[in-house]
Amino acid sequence: MVANIRTGATVGGAIRYNEEKVNRGQAEVLFWHRMLDPFDTAGRMSHERCMASFEPFLQANRRTTNTVFHVSLNPSPEDCLTDEQLGEIAREYMERMGYGEQPYIVFKHQDIAREHLHIVSLRIDREGRKLPHDFEARRSVEITRDLEQKYGLHPRVKGGSCKTGRDCARWIIRRAMSSSRFHPP
Repeated sequence: MVANIRTGATVGGAIRYNEEKVNRGQAEVLFWHRMLDPFDTAGRMSHERCMASFEPFLQANRRTTNTVFHVSLNPSPEDCLTDEQLGEIAREYMERMGYGEQPYIVFKHQDIAREHLHIVSLRIDREGRKLPHDFEARRSVEITRDLEQKYGLHPRVKGGSCKTGRDCARWIIRRAMSSSRFHPP
């Protein structure tokens, strides 16, 4: 699984991007955490309702310019995951990245050949202080590797994801050999 983290100054832009995908039928809201229900009374995703959830954090902001945390989590095309599994992966990823107490919304995108997640949150806490982000990229790689093992996902291999049968076969063999279930004769 590959995680692509983006930062930005306006959470509205990240919400609007995902809202447009939802409106075109290319994405759906998988779940939201510590937020208002993101749908209006007609059942459409509401940019305004999402922003209302983020507004108290943004108003408390002291001086952080890049307040947005927007990550895409990209499992291999070979990984067939249920919405429940995708949700568990998103929750664990956000918790371990230090965003578990933040408001966030998770979108499942189907606009390319593989399903993937987009998660939008804030880098500032309720008091307006910036969340620690030291070594964020390194932590993200470690977390995605752990999630690959925990959920039996195809691993990211050097130079990309598990693209060939040979790469996947090597991974399966390494995993079987490191498993407690493998006992050579």
